[in-house]
Amino acid sequence: MRGTIAAVALALLLAAPAQAAPHTELVKREAVAPDTERQTYRYGPLLAGAGQNLIMVGPVTIEKPAGDVFVTRVEPDLVLEDGTVPPVEKVHMHHAVLLNMSRSDAGSPDLPERFYGFAEEKTIGQFPPGYGYRVRPSDVWAINHMLHNGTRVNETVYVQYTVDVVDAASPTGQAMTEAHPLWLDVQNGRAYPVFDVRRGDGGDGRFTYPDEARDPYANDRRRDVWRVPRDMTLMAGAGHLHPGGLWVDLHAERAGKRAHLYRSDAVYFDPNGPVSWDLAMTYTPANWRVGLREGDVLRVSTTYDSSRASWYESMGLMLVYYADEAGPDPFASPPPTQGQPTHGHLAAAGNYGGADTGAPDPTTYPATQTVDNRVGIADFRYLPGDWEAPEDLRGLPEVEPGGSLRFGNLDASAQVFHTITACRAPCNRSTGISYPLADGEGDFDSGSLGYGPDGYTAAAQRAEWDTPKDLDPGTYTYFCRIHPFMRGAFRVKGERRARPDDSGRAATPPAGRRARLRILSRRLRVRRGAVRLVVRCPAGGRCAGDVAVTSGRRV
Repeated sequence: MRGTIAAVALALLLAAPAQAAPHTELVKREAVAPDTERQTYRYGPLLAGAGQNLIMVGPVTIEKPAGDVFVTRVEPDLVLEDGTVPPVEKVHMHHAVLLNMSRSDAGSPDLPERFYGFAEEKTIGQFPPGYGYRVRPSDVWAINHMLHNGTRVNETVYVQYTVDVVDAASPTGQAMTEAHPLWLDVQNGRAYPVFDVRRGDGGDGRFTYPDEARDPYANDRRRDVWRVPRDMTLMAGAGHLHPGGLWVDLHAERAGKRAHLYRSDAVYFDPNGPVSWDLAMTYTPANWRVGLREGDVLRVSTTYDSSRASWYESMGLMLVYYADEAGPDPFASPPPTQGQPTHGHLAAAGNYGGADTGAPDPTTYPATQTVDNRVGIADFRYLPGDWEAPEDLRGLPEVEPGGSLRFGNLDASAQVFHTITACRAPCNRSTGISYPLADGEGDFDSGSLGYGPDGYTAAAQRAEWDTPKDLDPGTYTYFCRIHPFMRGAFRVKGERRARPDDSGRAATPPAGRRARLRILSRRLRVRRGAVRLVVRCPAGGRCAGDVAVTSGRRV
């Protein structure tokens, strides 16, 4: 298994542009408490190639603190060569996992031990006083990372990790209790553990995975559960999710009973709401203790907001730590389930986008001809139909009702993925971490067009995609969710439907034409006699009227 991972890593690294060999450097150290030293390491240089969205899988070794020590705190970052932090919308860490190659993972024994992870929310891990992660002289650390470059130009970056270290032989170290990591994931064990959340999923504006997913594991084993092998006590942890996510829940099950152990909330600082990486996850309070017995089952789930947009390649996991000691029984004494975020707003996540820049409205472009109803994607542009085309080359490809356009990613040979994802018209405002969103008419998405090792990338394993044949007449705008500065539009011929202006107000449908209401909810859940139904008006704005919902069975 580990040999296969190394081979995949080598293939991906060889495909990347040439760069200096990455190495780790200890760039700073300072005393922060009795017997405790804060050490800052930088690993790199790492080349984030133009448009890159690839997993560079290890084992790629990195430096660790020397000697026999306990790590009591970890703070991550991603920096440029000069030590500054790049804006999130330009380049960020999709995810990075720190591995101890000298131990097996408790949650997935065929993997090396996953003892810490972070993404662009940059959760700070802090153990309660008296606990620490033991690092022995013989241990070997490695990193598995996925860099995302949302621009047309190469960027050189470094992974920075700051750890608080206590010498095991010091008075503080001798009183320390060892904490063991447990990685719980709704798709545990998979190299790229993602799932999609479509707008309207869940029926009440929220979607919980895997609970509300349709056959999430097919014929595979359930990946959201872990059976406790011996008595232990959980003592720290936090969740991880992607934009649109609301929280990650952890439950325990015993003899038919269920106990809620913790909810790691996504606290959004973005004024636009739960739509971007401007968030922090809540961490367990210092007094959180959960005593588990051999045979108990832990279960993790995650909930996303599905009322505003679709969220593709989403994640949901919780990294918790346990100690081999007795603790309070959560079925008799429920633990606190709320915590505090580990940090506030980060400056790198401050460009929300969505500003009016005076860019032309691509839905007003005239029709243009295509060759065999094809649209090419080359050098980060959609041709024809790109929103930034020169004035004398502006034009929208058109298709007859019931027909489709075929998009082809010509950048795939350079291992650059692209998507065609519906965004709300005119989809021409400034690019940022909150704009554009996958909230357009048609609610279509091509997947990540391109090729890569199965299970290790988001690649759709194809370079072409056809637009849906059931789209109503009208003009549709779209973007690349991997490179959001890429935008385009196409048109389905026929009577044009009403479309909202940028404020969200819907225009009046043409006289004599009945408006069609689209119901986005796939399932409904009745709560206290009421049910929330997510619908979309003909133009995506507001509408008024009555909707009758009839149950197909008695309740």
